[in-house]
Amino acid sequence: MFELLAWVEGTALASFLRGAGVWTYGLINLAHILGIGSLFGAILILDLRLLGVWRTIPLAVIARPTVPLAAGGFLLAVSSGVLMISFNATEYYGNPFLYIKLPAIVFGLLNVIAVQQLPAWRAALAGFETDPVDRRLLAVAGGVSLTIWLTVITCGRMIGYW
Repeated sequence: MFELLAWVEGTALASFLRGAGVWTYGLINLAHILGIGSLFGAILILDLRLLGVWRTIPLAVIARPTVPLAAGGFLLAVSSGVLMISFNATEYYGNPFLYIKLPAIVFGLLNVIAVQQLPAWRAALAGFETDPVDRRLLAVAGGVSLTIWLTVITCGRMIGYW
């Protein structure tokens, strides 16, 4: 792992960013925070709906704006996160929170893929009424999603304190 981090830190992009000025890291960090806020804000609304909050609002109505917002936030958070790590990647070697955060992101993405494959999700997006079993399944998916993304955010925050 150290070799990978050293390689990232030694790339031309990382060198360019370190030499780009005092505001560079701060602006990339701001982009990362905006990405995380967009991602988690959208996920929170969607997952709370899956958990049964706002049942009078169809899932399709909530998913229409939140899914693309979450995807855009994710792309911004990941791209800015990679840039932030590249500044001093070797300093993260041995940081347990990084080793929890990265797999948690993968689990979060796998959860998104799994949920989108559920017949209950597809039926709800199509506007069909879901039965109690499907609602429980979607609630579990929402709870798992919230747990994963809260883990990602917590670990990301703790990385700086290690």
